[in-house]
Parts: sequence; C-alpha cells; structure tokens
Amino acid sequence: MKALSISKIAVIVLMVTVVAACSSKRKAVKETPTETVVVDTLKKQAFLQKVTDNAQHARFITSKVKFSVEVGSRQMTLTGNLKMKRDDVIRLQLMAFGFVEAGRLEFTKEYVLVMDRINKLYLKVPYSHLDFLRNSSIDFYVLQALFWNELFQPGKMKVTDEALKSYTTEEGTDDTVIFMEDGKLSYRWLAENGTARVKMANIMFNDKYRGNYQLNWDYEDFQGFSRKFFPRVHKISFSSPEKEVKMGMTLNYMGSEENWEPRTEVSSKYRQVTVEEILQRFMSL
Repeated sequence: MKALSISKIAVIVLMVTVVAACSSKRKAVKETPTETVVVDTLKKQAFLQKVTDNAQHARFITSKVKFSVEVGSRQMTLTGNLKMKRDDVIRLQLMAFGFVEAGRLEFTKEYVLVMDRINKLYLKVPYSHLDFLRNSSIDFYVLQALFWNELFQPGKMKVTDEALKSYTTEEGTDDTVIFMEDGKLSYRWLAENGTARVKMANIMFNDKYRGNYQLNWDYEDFQGFSRKFFPRVHKISFSSPEKEVKMGMTLNYMGSEENWEPRTEVSSKYRQVTVEEILQRFMSL
C-alpha cells in the first residue's frame, strides 16, 4: 500500500452572486466572504456530528475472528476471538488448529500485553515503551477508536463537540476527507458522504532522519449491529522504513457477550521478551 501523503488544504472562499428582479430594476446581491465561511463551517460541523453519531452505543462487542498476518513473503492465517469492553479493554485471542490458543493481544488504558501461549513468552509494557505508539500519540483511546470505527482526538478520551472544530474537511464526489496535523503527525479519515461512515483511518509520523512511519486502517462490509452499522472487515497495515506488516480481521457471529474476565494474569512460567521476538515466533508457526 502506497503511503498516503497529507498536505495542508487552503480554505477556498466561494463568492456567490444572487440576481433578483425588482419591477423594472435588476439588483445584484453578493454574499460576503464572511457569510460563506460561516455556511461552510456549519456544513462541516453538521457532517462531523453525523460521523460521530455513527459510533456504537453497545458497551461490549464480541466476535469470532479470522485473522491474517503478512510480513514480507511470510504469511499466516488464524482464527480467534475479539472481545472489547468500552473504555476498558480490547482483547484479541488467536487460535492455532482451530482450538488451541496460540497468542493473545490485550490493550488496556495502562499497558499493551502480547502473549505467545505456545512458547510461553510475553511482552507487557506501557504505550510509551513502543516507539511508534509513543511517537504517534497512540494510546488506548486511539486504538479503541480504530477498532470501533470512530473518529478520535489524540490525548482525549472521546471527541467532544468543541473538539470537532479542530478538524479540517475536504468534500469529494463520494467521500469526505477529514484530517488534522500536529507537527510531525498527520491524522486522516475518509468518510462516505451519504452515510458518514468512516471507511479509512490513517496516522503518519514523519521522521526526517529515519523516514516515515504509517498506520492505515480500512473498513469494509458494514452490517447492522446494536441499532448501528459496524464493519465486519478490517484491513490494517503498518509501514516503516525497514518493513511493512499487513493484518486482516474478518468478524463473524458478532455479539455483546459480557461474561468474561477483562484482565489477563500472566503466569510466572512465562518469560518476558521483545515484540520482535514474539513476532518471529508467531510467523514460524
């Protein structure tokens, strides 16, 4: 997947001339730039509000998952389970041979946990210990928004009405680009004009010394769930100057199961390692 370039979009002020006939006299009334900007701003805010209104109201989302990973020429496909509790935890359990848990990814507000169940290895660290997450201001709430198909405001629990004013939009024929920039960071979403559903999210960290780091998340196959629509297919790619990792999730049998323990206790039999070692182990399965 080619890197998405994010550029600053200049505000275009449209001058509209309204000509009205008044008896034998024609009078031209011009809309001022200020009035046009106000109209454009209100239109932008209304669309962004529609996007945020698409957010799920369910407290829990659970599903069977088909999970794929591709690193270079190496590929792996597993089944598993996705369990999410709003504002608390995101857990992805990966199964080998259809019935043995091979690995587990768990994201909470405090830490990232990666477990290799087969080799009894694990990584449990705060978000600040993982370079890309730290540099891209990705915390639990950003990840939650990515998994839940929502807009996010870096550093905030949720997007407020006031925060929506900080986004910029550019309307196209079928979709609207929503974006913001913060120094070396660029955040970009693609939302469908008619439904205001988020079809893509992109985060790019520009490092002039080491190169660009980019996370891209595509959403497909929206289906009804808990009075809203939710994407069944998630296509994720992470690229760095050294490598590109592609992942895919297809959700089946979605539900709102509540009867599960939201925290994983790591046994003393497990050895803590680096994320690179765990990834190598998974790819050798």
